[in-house]
Amino acid sequence: MKPRLIVLDDEQRMVDILAMVFRREGYEVHACVDVQAALGALRAEPFDVLITDLKMPGNDGLTVLQHAKAVDPELPVILITAHATVATALAAMRHGAFDYVEKPFDNDELKTLVRRALDVTRLTRENRYLRAELRTRYQSDALVAESTAMQEVLDLVRRAARSRSTVLITGESGVGKEVIARAVHYHSDRVSGPFVAVNCKAFAESVLESELFGHERGAFTGADRAKPGLFERAEGGTLFLDEIAEVSTDFQGKLLRVLQERRFYRVGGTTEHTADVRLVAATNRDLRANVAAGRFREDLYFRLAVIPMHLPPLRERREDILPLARHFLAKWNSELSRRVAGWTAEVEAYLLRYSWPGNVRELENAIERGVVLAQGDTIEQRDMLIEMETETTASDTGQRTENLQTFLDRAATEHVRAVLKEVGGVRAEAAKRLGIERTTLYRLMRKYGIAES
Repeated sequence: MKPRLIVLDDEQRMVDILAMVFRREGYEVHACVDVQAALGALRAEPFDVLITDLKMPGNDGLTVLQHAKAVDPELPVILITAHATVATALAAMRHGAFDYVEKPFDNDELKTLVRRALDVTRLTRENRYLRAELRTRYQSDALVAESTAMQEVLDLVRRAARSRSTVLITGESGVGKEVIARAVHYHSDRVSGPFVAVNCKAFAESVLESELFGHERGAFTGADRAKPGLFERAEGGTLFLDEIAEVSTDFQGKLLRVLQERRFYRVGGTTEHTADVRLVAATNRDLRANVAAGRFREDLYFRLAVIPMHLPPLRERREDILPLARHFLAKWNSELSRRVAGWTAEVEAYLLRYSWPGNVRELENAIERGVVLAQGDTIEQRDMLIEMETETTASDTGQRTENLQTFLDRAATEHVRAVLKEVGGVRAEAAKRLGIERTTLYRLMRKYGIAES
């Protein structure tokens, strides 16, 4: 879309010249010789830059500036002034004018000034858009949390974000630990800085050290140039270390030093760098148990867990299941350009009954699958690719002999076994069909005593 300029001057000849100059540059120009007409145009539609004369009969550029800023506080205003009114132009800049040019001005000078103003307009709007996107996606008010347990977590997020203290987020795979980490970042005073996430489990120890701290040229074979690490990329923002329990004890010592001293060296380097980052770590393991077993340093644990946050599994906060499902339905309708209105009562009963071992991630996968495969405007059982478990009873009276958790565990065991049987014991394919990671499948097989084929 063409940049839109509004030009105001009481001299028709000057307005015509300016309009011609900027239309040749490819801009859309709204030319005015009347102050009220210009202000009316500003109120009626958006513009990117206002160019106005400073002195006009019965009006002045300062009044126009004030009215324009009242309509759009971020609109760049360029003043055209005679030599005698330069002092007034400088005063106008203190009141929010972008810049001024002095008559007689060079057209190229004014065109350069307008390009600079347009750059400011573009950056301001991009920043506003990105902050709105961040607010929509990660502010805690927008997170789906109907259960008391998750409301307490979000309250802790808001309070913890005010500090720069490290945060340790624990919980099973798929509960939404990175979403909470991003919410901590959003609510902090570091929101204008970067949020950098890394999965520690995805890198070998030597590679992880280079990824986090960076390396200098020649530090190792293949290091043909210097590379800043994630600590440097996260400068002024938040660094999220997921799967922190998977790093070696040697690397734990190096990380502890950075947290204590807020300084580090690149691999192969001799220059000390500062670490102005807010660190948030996460794990699906019991770090206290790892400390007791000697697999995790106790001093690092206490450095990380200044503010601990535990996210309960989805099966323990069932009030969140349907709100989350509706949220994912809207999301995937939008992303896939579908118009699925909802699901059958049979599907809803399954959503509430299923134990969701893959937690929120598995629920989202299930809803996405339903949206993709739905043949009408309602998700049906066959669209979810699931088999509804039959409810067992103790007697003809219909009274149950097993509690809810036992029932859910039994149903999950039968479901995992059935899927493994369907795919001939190929665990990668079984995990894909279940909508969970292979590591989660292995954990479930151990938990439910399902023999490996």
